[in-house]
Amino acid sequence: MEAAEHGAAFDRLVDRAFGPGRFAKASQRLREGNTPFADLCFIALDGEAVVGGVRLWPVRVGAQTAVFLGPVAVDPDFRSHGLGGDLILHACEAAQAAGHGVVVLVGDRAFFEPLGFQGVPTGRLTLPGPADPARILWRELSPGACEALSGAVTVR
Repeated sequence: MEAAEHGAAFDRLVDRAFGPGRFAKASQRLREGNTPFADLCFIALDGEAVVGGVRLWPVRVGAQTAVFLGPVAVDPDFRSHGLGGDLILHACEAAQAAGHGVVVLVGDRAFFEPLGFQGVPTGRLTLPGPADPARILWRELSPGACEALSGAVTVR
């Protein structure tokens, strides 16, 4: 789990991975003024060095609650070994165990589909800013949780 002493190091890792352009993305709108789930944020360490991490955030989709995943970042020296996928799977399992029904994200289908994410049907979800509809994905954690999920994704 991410502890307070990991936060700044993970933020630096995210800055290196995504650069300043990340602040213009719709995903960032869902993190501004929001607080991640403390029990659903996970860090990978090499000794005491933060080499990867993932954060999950509370959001609303229309009148329903959901979880928003991101960012996920891995140090370049630790990429291509499955660490990012392992962090995401662990976070989804923890979200499911905590009783959450759906995880939503904006990301690359080729990376996220093998982790159980699927494309959201076009027009079902809208984000607070521009986002390529083909990159809006979700993963159902509870059977049927995505069936009625539609509307604007907002900070709850």
